[in-house]
Amino acid sequence: MRLRHGTVATAIIFFTSFLSLSWYTAWQNGKEKLVAYQREFHALKERLRVAEQRTLQRSSELNTILEQFRRAITETNGSKDALSNFSDETQKLLKELTHRKPLQVPNIYYHLPHLLNNEESLQPAVRVGLGRTGVSIVMGIPTVKRKVKSYLAETLHSLIDKLSDEEKLDCVIIVFIGETDLDYVHTMVDSLEKEFSTEINSGLLEVISPPASYYPDLSSLKETFGDSKERVKWRTKQNLDYSFLMMYALNKGVYYVQLEDDIVAKPNYFATMKNFALQLSSEDWMILEFSQLGFIGKMFQAPDLNLIVEFIFMFYKEKPIDWLLDHILWVKVCNPEKDAKHCERQKSSLRVRFRPSLFQHVGLHSSLAGKIQKLTDKDFLKPLLHKIHVNPPAEVSTSLKVYQGHTLEKTYMGEDFFWAVTPTAGDYILFKFDRPVNIERYLFRSGNPEHPGDKIQNTTVEILPFSEAGLETKEKSKRTEDRFYRIGRFENGVAEAAVDPSFNPVAALRLTVQQDSAVWAILSEVRLPWTSSPHSMSGLTPSSTVGSVSWLYSYLCASRVYRADMWHAKYGLGSPTFFSFIFSFKLKLCSTLQDFETYRPSTNICLYSICAFSCVLFV
Repeated sequence: MRLRHGTVATAIIFFTSFLSLSWYTAWQNGKEKLVAYQREFHALKERLRVAEQRTLQRSSELNTILEQFRRAITETNGSKDALSNFSDETQKLLKELTHRKPLQVPNIYYHLPHLLNNEESLQPAVRVGLGRTGVSIVMGIPTVKRKVKSYLAETLHSLIDKLSDEEKLDCVIIVFIGETDLDYVHTMVDSLEKEFSTEINSGLLEVISPPASYYPDLSSLKETFGDSKERVKWRTKQNLDYSFLMMYALNKGVYYVQLEDDIVAKPNYFATMKNFALQLSSEDWMILEFSQLGFIGKMFQAPDLNLIVEFIFMFYKEKPIDWLLDHILWVKVCNPEKDAKHCERQKSSLRVRFRPSLFQHVGLHSSLAGKIQKLTDKDFLKPLLHKIHVNPPAEVSTSLKVYQGHTLEKTYMGEDFFWAVTPTAGDYILFKFDRPVNIERYLFRSGNPEHPGDKIQNTTVEILPFSEAGLETKEKSKRTEDRFYRIGRFENGVAEAAVDPSFNPVAALRLTVQQDSAVWAILSEVRLPWTSSPHSMSGLTPSSTVGSVSWLYSYLCASRVYRADMWHAKYGLGSPTFFSFIFSFKLKLCSTLQDFETYRPSTNICLYSICAFSCVLFV
């Protein structure tokens, strides 16, 4: 009778496990497809936005061409001699354009009509470089002739020296020489070509200068806000310089960062800016501030530069650039019926401040003659309390008590450091990857400059392989009961090493506290360089079927849900020895079949059922 009931129970368990695992695999596939669709949607949305901006730009250019045709016809007064060089069809078209009276569409020439006097007004007079495009970040540095000291070379060295080889391929630095004296411009170019020849020849550095015809007459500007005539002229020209530089940089990259020619940068500034911008890619921001001073370290999305340049051109004679930027934000989000505090809260959603600052102003002598400016960014002196890295998608969890919102999730995403109350033996930090990945190495750094003593000690680094195939030769002493392998430990608050390739692909990674700690713990850096693993759950193919079962088994082990003794005691199904046998059989079966690429569909279903049955016995 017991055997009969056991057979019925086994059959029910087998059938239930088969349906459950089939549902789980289908659900996982749907989840992955949803994530993929979301990413494609965001990418498509961004491409459509860029296309829309470029369409508007092309429309403006066509309107400009149309206006030039009208001017040409008007100036000829219908002279037959002037039109004799055109074909009959062209002459007919020109006459239609001349007599048509459409609405007048404002454009750059409305605000700067002097540009119509010279068709080269919007072309750089000097241009040195390879014209690199398609980068992540474009950095613009305007510079002018200074009577006392130039800081440009020091600024470029600070920016370039702190870039890795990969980062140098993913950005372009544009130096804008805002002078019309070509002798001075060529002297500057020669100096830069001599000192930064490698950077120019590689495409990293470009140098441009505007033509004299780009600037309007600045001698009759109206004095406003108590500024002297010289200062009004200086700030007006500065607005035009920024606009020319932005127009040149518009189609070169995804983001544009405005800098100045008298700054120094912090180490890792490029990766910090890029990762911070990517983290906010789904939010509707307009300005990311990496310095609190003036127009230093301000990042914009490339399509937004059109709006900014147009706004500057409308009011370039009225106010300085930083005031105009604030007015753009006010126009976009502030309600005149609300108070100033409400307005500031609304603007903060478009202007996001990153701390601590990544750039420091070092120039003492301003480009405005006679002006001494002792401006320093106090936030620049503050140390960066965490480091940002792009890690594989994972679900993170911990048994440690979190302090003041410094969560593990924020640390893994590079947004903050993780801070926990005194760890005790048995506490853990678990990174359970969304899908198996190949981990090349790992780096966990604890403590930070403000709390250097809050380091993680007496803690091991453990890894959960997706499959144990090929790991028979590994030391059994390093294997835990739940199938993790100890691969390292913290020394002086840091755990760093390469991962043995035989452990890849990896399902999870864990930090386990071995002894009670006398101090709190801060985890300030998590870096897991990785590549995708071919072991995915994209469908019930022969390889992915067994992979799904093996992955589910790894999940069960990681969650510590194997309780063979409980089943034996409660239901009388088999014995612990029997369960150990099934456990070994299932593990060897899945590990062996994982290496097979082809077998008959009927065999696939049988093997899938056997693996599901053996796996469910340990739930």
